[in-house]
Amino acid sequence: MPLLDTQDREMLTKEFKMGDDQYDVVIIGGGPAGTSAAIYTSRADLRTLVIDKGLTAGALGITGMISNYPGVVGPVSGAELVETMRQQAESFGAEFLNDKVVGVDLSAEPKMIMAGTRMVYAKVVILATGSMGRTTSIPGEVELLGHGVSYCATCDGAFFRDKVVAVVGNNDEAVEEALYLTKFAAHVHFVVPTPQLKAREATAAELLHHPHVEVHLGTVAKAITGDQQVKGIRIRPRGGEETELPIDGAFVYLQGGKPITDFLMGQLETTEQGCLIVDQEMHTQTPGVFAVGDLLCSHVKQAVIAAADGVIAAIAAEKYVRERSAVRADWG
Repeated sequence: MPLLDTQDREMLTKEFKMGDDQYDVVIIGGGPAGTSAAIYTSRADLRTLVIDKGLTAGALGITGMISNYPGVVGPVSGAELVETMRQQAESFGAEFLNDKVVGVDLSAEPKMIMAGTRMVYAKVVILATGSMGRTTSIPGEVELLGHGVSYCATCDGAFFRDKVVAVVGNNDEAVEEALYLTKFAAHVHFVVPTPQLKAREATAAELLHHPHVEVHLGTVAKAITGDQQVKGIRIRPRGGEETELPIDGAFVYLQGGKPITDFLMGQLETTEQGCLIVDQEMHTQTPGVFAVGDLLCSHVKQAVIAAADGVIAAIAAEKYVRERSAVRADWG
């Protein structure tokens, strides 16, 4: 996605008013870091939007049991803890959007955030996408990206009307994207690498009983096949033989341990390991852009530490917004 040119930025700046798509703060990522930031920014009367892919899309959301989070008598599941934090943020006015960010323009004023279903603008962006990005891919995935392979059903689902597709993954994001695809696709193969679905009970049940979805539990995606266009997916169930399913598209939602920064399109400086660089207030080198949690790779990966990062960034973001508003008032 191309960045905004100077004329477009000036037009957006002049038209920036607190409408439906304009926010003081947009937080990308709804885990402990992003949600903690939302608690503090919304409580400071900053209009706050959190864009997140789902409760079990992040590291905490897929954690089975937690007993050492301060103030929470465990054990509780990671998803339950995240849900409690979100409810607290919502009680102060924070909004949550279940969507995937596919592009940003961080040098624009206001900053532009493009999700699968809508475009929003913000004075401040807090990046909290974590480190579940993948370091390896399914054979054929990279080669056929854009030719039947996609990472966003809400973006590309309509291109597969009346066709057969496969969804590979095992979390809320994968389940919800598969259900979304049933609006268009004639048949959806849901390939799950583990014996059980790790998603919220209600959505998992809906998927398992959907007439247009075939769930393949305990099944590994071995390769996506095709020449110039996706034609099939080779799968192997545990203890079974490898087979190939004929498909027209493949939507991949697998996780790993790499910082998730692909949507930034190289707009922020990173270390050799792909980690973002910030100062003591979690501010990146781009004014009004903060990064927190596992994107920094500089601490022990614990929910409470990520939450503390979010609070530090939120306090700094509130100060940044107020100071910028004061400067503009003086200009007026």
